[in-house]
Amino acid sequence: MAHIAIIGVGAVGAVVAAQLAKAHRIALCTRRPLEQLTVITPEGEVVLRLENFTDPAMASGVDWVMVATKAYDSASAAEWLQPLRRKDTPVAILQNGVEQQERFSPYVDPGLILPVIVDVPAERRENGIIHQRGPLLMQVNHTAMGNGFAQLFQASQAEVRLMDDWLTAAWRKLCLNAAGAVCALVKKPAGVLRDEALGQVVLGMVAECVAVGKAEGAQLDEGVGQQILDRFRAQPPDAVNSILGDRLAGRPLEFDARNGVVVRKGREHGIPTPFNQMVVALLGAV
Repeated sequence: MAHIAIIGVGAVGAVVAAQLAKAHRIALCTRRPLEQLTVITPEGEVVLRLENFTDPAMASGVDWVMVATKAYDSASAAEWLQPLRRKDTPVAILQNGVEQQERFSPYVDPGLILPVIVDVPAERRENGIIHQRGPLLMQVNHTAMGNGFAQLFQASQAEVRLMDDWLTAAWRKLCLNAAGAVCALVKKPAGVLRDEALGQVVLGMVAECVAVGKAEGAQLDEGVGQQILDRFRAQPPDAVNSILGDRLAGRPLEFDARNGVVVRKGREHGIPTPFNQMVVALLGAV
């Protein structure tokens, strides 16, 4: 049994906690007290009452730290790292984007940072309950640390894939995240992307992401855009992705890690990204 701290208990943090609590001791790091955590999983409702730190000063050393905050909360999440980490405690970063390593290198030895690609359809409801609509899939580098992370989930329903080409997997997921911003712009769930005109917008956004990803070294093909559009259209029409959920709830929006990075790295490579640049401008104004 490992002692694992999870920083950030939104949809992803809650789903991961529900899976890990079957076999490990879990500490939730939150700014407000969390008496219980309720996750509706595909296997049924899980109600958890776990160790809860509400101030970094309360925390003590653990075996693993998992950061599941939004990317824009990375500096705040880093405040927890010193009290939670022993000398060699690994830090798994369960955040969107392709810059996990860069965000946390100022706070942790890069050799102890494990970027994690998370793919799970989950929503935070108004009453605080997390609704997990489908399976939890995570992808990590095929290294000793990645293997150790995968072993933590052996008793769970989660799937952890060890990737020899993590970069390509990360950019493929970024293509999905970037396109999801369309739902936040129009304030409507996944069903809206069955509209033909909006489908063309998605294809344009993903094409830019693919071009920039290939320039960064990712092995992406031109069919990624249609695959992602088909995936959106196969979702329940009322499915709410995280950036739409945040906009509907009046929370800050994580568009920089999703679309801003495409624009920034596109400029570095001389690749035009007008679709994603428009998204950054509009969501920035919101």
